[in-house]
Amino acid sequence: IIEPFHGRLLDPANGGGGMFVSSARFVQHHKRNPSAEISIFGQERVAETIRLCKMNLAIHGLSGDIRQSNTYYEDVHNCIGWFDFVMANPPFNVSGVDKDKIKDDPRFKLGMPNTDNANYIWIQLFYHALSTKGRAGFVMANSAADARGSELEIRKKIIQSGAVDVMVSVGPNFFYTVTLPATLWFFDKGKPDTLKDKVLFIDARHIYHQIDRAHREFTPEQVEFLANIVRLYR
Repeated sequence: IIEPFHGRLLDPANGGGGMFVSSARFVQHHKRNPSAEISIFGQERVAETIRLCKMNLAIHGLSGDIRQSNTYYEDVHNCIGWFDFVMANPPFNVSGVDKDKIKDDPRFKLGMPNTDNANYIWIQLFYHALSTKGRAGFVMANSAADARGSELEIRKKIIQSGAVDVMVSVGPNFFYTVTLPATLWFFDKGKPDTLKDKVLFIDARHIYHQIDRAHREFTPEQVEFLANIVRLYR
């Protein structure tokens, strides 16, 4: 949906690097050379996971600037307004982030959530990392889409900016670490004026391939089907 053909790509919760590999496959599918088309930047807190990510990239003929850091407190890539694409599957509903440490950080200038929950810290981080034409795609807990209080105010500001592009509801058991259903959020800061005050909602909860009792996935055909809905909308 975000079509990462060419440019700088950030995953600030990069884990094993799966988002980068998927992006490279997308570029290859369109008959281009990923290493020539996309520049990869990542952040990850755990050193062992960084080694796994770098190995994953190397196996697929890729390289990137992957750094060990705590993304909440450290902006090691000077992210604000710099990235063409942001993709992430951040941890859901994280508690215990020290908000006093980040209250003056320009990555969170839309406001600080009052709840002990980092979802809207992540969402702002993705939003502010985008260039004026940048696109973001990320996985988020369903609860973030209708959270109240201070999170509602942050969400209003993002919606009023015109950057919210597409929201896709996904059923349960799509992720090995989380069984809950999730929502895929997509931002596009370069939306045409005709779509500025519109958001496309797709209910994809009934679309899946059952791998086994506890795991589901999208087939390539189902991914293409969902992407075509977005292309027709645009």
